[in-house]
Amino acid sequence: MNMQNIDKNQPLGDQNYIFLCEHALKSSEKYLLGAIEVLKCQFKDRKKPLPKFIDEEQVNAHGLAWLSTYVEALRQLLNWAKGLEQNSNFSELDNLILIISFSEYTSQIMGGIMMSQNEIVRPSDFGLEASDFFDNEVLSLIYLGNSLKNKNRLIKLVVQNHGYMLYGNSGLDEEYELIRSQFKRFSDDNVRPYSNDWHLNDTLIPENIINAVAELGVFGLTIPEKYGGLGMDKTSMCVVSEELSRGYIGVGSLATRTEIAAELILSAGTEEQKTKWLPKLASGETLPTAVFTEPNTGSDLGGLNTRAELKGNEYSINGSKTWITHGARSDLMTLLARTNPTTRDYTGLSMFLAEKERGDCSNPFPTNGMKGGEIEVLGYRGMKEYEIAFDNFLVNKENLLGGTENQGFKQLMQTFESARIQTAARSIGVAQNALDLSISYANERNQFGQKLIEFPRVLNKICLAICEINICRQLTYFAARTKDNGQRCDIEAGMAKLLAARVAWSTADNSLQIHGGNGFALEYPISRILCDSRILNIFEGAAEIQAQIIARRMLS
Repeated sequence: MNMQNIDKNQPLGDQNYIFLCEHALKSSEKYLLGAIEVLKCQFKDRKKPLPKFIDEEQVNAHGLAWLSTYVEALRQLLNWAKGLEQNSNFSELDNLILIISFSEYTSQIMGGIMMSQNEIVRPSDFGLEASDFFDNEVLSLIYLGNSLKNKNRLIKLVVQNHGYMLYGNSGLDEEYELIRSQFKRFSDDNVRPYSNDWHLNDTLIPENIINAVAELGVFGLTIPEKYGGLGMDKTSMCVVSEELSRGYIGVGSLATRTEIAAELILSAGTEEQKTKWLPKLASGETLPTAVFTEPNTGSDLGGLNTRAELKGNEYSINGSKTWITHGARSDLMTLLARTNPTTRDYTGLSMFLAEKERGDCSNPFPTNGMKGGEIEVLGYRGMKEYEIAFDNFLVNKENLLGGTENQGFKQLMQTFESARIQTAARSIGVAQNALDLSISYANERNQFGQKLIEFPRVLNKICLAICEINICRQLTYFAARTKDNGQRCDIEAGMAKLLAARVAWSTADNSLQIHGGNGFALEYPISRILCDSRILNIFEGAAEIQAQIIARRMLS
């Protein structure tokens, strides 16, 4: 591959960008298939169970997950561009986003994908050569597409549209954009101006905000109309979560526990449980919390020790839980406990719809049989995190989800797809907030006689953030559509969550860097956003867990 004659400071001119991107995608897909074949051959030679093999080859297996995520992300971005072109909505701004995104991500696929700040997966890790998959046409796209001229033009167009809802067309129908407009307006008026004070004072999100969110139908967004909800799709949920999280991740996350509880009840509950609980969840009358994690188990739910013993018509719950979000100010717990004490894996777990009294900061857990305390955290403060200890906490037998014991893990697995899609959407909102602050600060701040945004490395940071947010948005909408179509989408949801969480962190980190010393000051919102963004790579399944899930599917 000869790069000597390529002038990376020139634009692509009148070439067919979509054609070039199609060629780059096909090359990336061939490389992905090559990497899969290498690992499958190694797996076959080892003659070990797949989970054991992945554990032994975790670095390369997770590298494969990241590679497959990049390829799927580019595929969805290309589908987005083709859709806009077919509808004559493909603007110059969208074109630049496509070109720069493909240039950057294809370059990373060839040279090395960042799995974390110091872990990189390269073709050589699979024993492959990039030159076997990527030709001069791909190199031309990389070096010409990611030119300074294209980036300067992108920034000029974005600055002209600063303050608008998005930078680039979402590709969604007008109905979705009307929803976006409504929630952006709500967030701008009621959330964004106050969010930093809520964070700095470490206070709960005010009741009036929760009531307003309830009145807007957020809690019942995806609950069927027959149970008091709006019956809308997961894409609508993504749009709402984006805009609320763009104001403050705590507000964007208010509906997450309702989404989990509603999914559990809809998919596994009895008709009596659906009729009783879903209307209350949809209206916001009942605020739920998810009570799954234990102090020494983390993501290993099969190791849970909390016991549930049936005594007459009630279960006695004993054990400890941790990282319970919005635990005090909730009315209902989706509580996972072990009903079969002879098991030490997933098979003996059951899910309960456990009622409790709503607490407050002075008395977080007034209900008999439970006590707990707050876990102080860096960010994501608006709902607070708690540890809870159960000592003969009683749950009525009728509140066993589905009425059958030892189905809890299976029931929970059905909710992870929606929760991870929503987490991806929350991540996009957080990243968008950080980007908004970057553009405002860099366009207003002068250093050495020119605006910060005119410096190439500042410009570069902002350009790549714009592109990555759009990439994540299309990947997340793809996962949502797959879910809405009734298809299994654990791998799609995992990819969306994996990439969007990383992009939220990198965008916030780069935005703080653009702010310089001011970014490190508590009075500047970007310091909070950096703290808020960090948790996204951990909850709803850490990045390593997502990579593990994706790798298993790719190799099975």
